[in-house]
Amino acid sequence: MIFDTHTHLNAEEFNGEVSEVIARANELLVTKFAVVGFDTPTIERALELSQQYEDIYAIVGWHPTEAGSYTKAIEDKLIQQLTQPKVVAMGEMGLDYYWDTATPEDQKRVFRRQIAIAKEMNLPISIHNRDATEDCYQILKEEGIQDIGGIMHSYNGNVEYMKRFLDLGMHISFSGVVTFKNAPTVRECAKAVPKDRFLVETDAPYLAPVPFRGKRNEPGYTRYVVETIAKERGESFETVANQTMQNANKLFRIGQA
Repeated sequence: MIFDTHTHLNAEEFNGEVSEVIARANELLVTKFAVVGFDTPTIERALELSQQYEDIYAIVGWHPTEAGSYTKAIEDKLIQQLTQPKVVAMGEMGLDYYWDTATPEDQKRVFRRQIAIAKEMNLPISIHNRDATEDCYQILKEEGIQDIGGIMHSYNGNVEYMKRFLDLGMHISFSGVVTFKNAPTVRECAKAVPKDRFLVETDAPYLAPVPFRGKRNEPGYTRYVVETIAKERGESFETVANQTMQNANKLFRIGQA
């Protein structure tokens, strides 16, 4: 009933526990999962999980904090991996000016290159943006992202920027941040976003929602994201759960001929 569109069941924190974590998620009505790989080991694990579990899909790409290690060999491997069954998007890619692990120049170069690949392969993209909103927006605009669309993962910007990203054809994905008391702007976005353009996620094991903030996040906790958004929008839990599931299936082309 609920699709966690960005989770890291490929993280070491879930080693040996994936089946149990999925079972707990199913009890909370979270039934589909997009596992995101962002470097060599996490990409390989995401692909493995997508083949082992019917309801797991893979998103693979190169994280901006790893941009300095991006090579032609990595790109060639990535292109091959993107063709594998159940890969539904490319990412997470983007810009991160918070962590000083790759120069802005390298990040922008790798970001643009991955967008070009995604366009060639007709795949939507998943965007990581931290402290780089204007640059991120400009690159998406310049690269013509509306041709394929994608996701602003764990959106934490304001309504004005949200509208600008929506105008580029992007979807807005809400994580546990929407439940935080100190995130009223994100809740404003959750209220204002068009019903056919938003998604829900956990980013597990990170960003656990209230009432689990500060603990290890799990995909099942997407339920609390849905509950919070439903309350903000004045809609039923079922309406938001079903709408976001429908939006994800359409974007990822799941269940379509």
